[in-house]
Amino acid sequence: MILIGIGANLASPVHGEPRATCGAALAALAAKGGLAIAQRSRWYKSAPVPASDQPWFVNAVVRVRTTLDPGQLIALLLQTEESFGRRRVGKNAPRILDLDLLAYGETVIGGEGADDGEATKTTVPHPRLHERAFVLLPLRDVAPDWRHPVLGHGVHALIEALPPGQQTEVMADAGGAYGSEWRQPRNAPRNADDTSKHG
Repeated sequence: MILIGIGANLASPVHGEPRATCGAALAALAAKGGLAIAQRSRWYKSAPVPASDQPWFVNAVVRVRTTLDPGQLIALLLQTEESFGRRRVGKNAPRILDLDLLAYGETVIGGEGADDGEATKTTVPHPRLHERAFVLLPLRDVAPDWRHPVLGHGVHALIEALPPGQQTEVMADAGGAYGSEWRQPRNAPRNADDTSKHG
């Protein structure tokens, strides 16, 4: 099972509000050869972690099918972030788009502490996913039986063990591409989930 996290908390000059950008990014990924979006979680609005005065994020998790290996998939995610205007200006900074490879089956690459949140993502599973409500709650939507390949705990147990104080709210779908506000061009290729389907 291959899981990708998506989020944003800054408006895009091209796509508009953060969730619209996320919808457009999912459509862009779905248009790539060798990758299909099989299922999308609900959208969640979440306070920044660690706490700060920057805008709240929108977040979701998608389950994908792909012929890409982990390194190729990470490269595609980073390329997509850059093409959507992501600029890495510091750890935990606001962002137009954030795409993370959360898990790639039972594959384990790197180890705890290998990811500082801003460097090229080379750690699988994502080293902080078990600490973040904005990852685990949408992950549970698409993969309720998922188990962390390193920690060995299921997603429900990980949610119960979350640090306190993480604020999240489920968002109603907006009716556009992947439940976002973004409207996909009429002639764009369609994927397994391009409207409001979620797990």
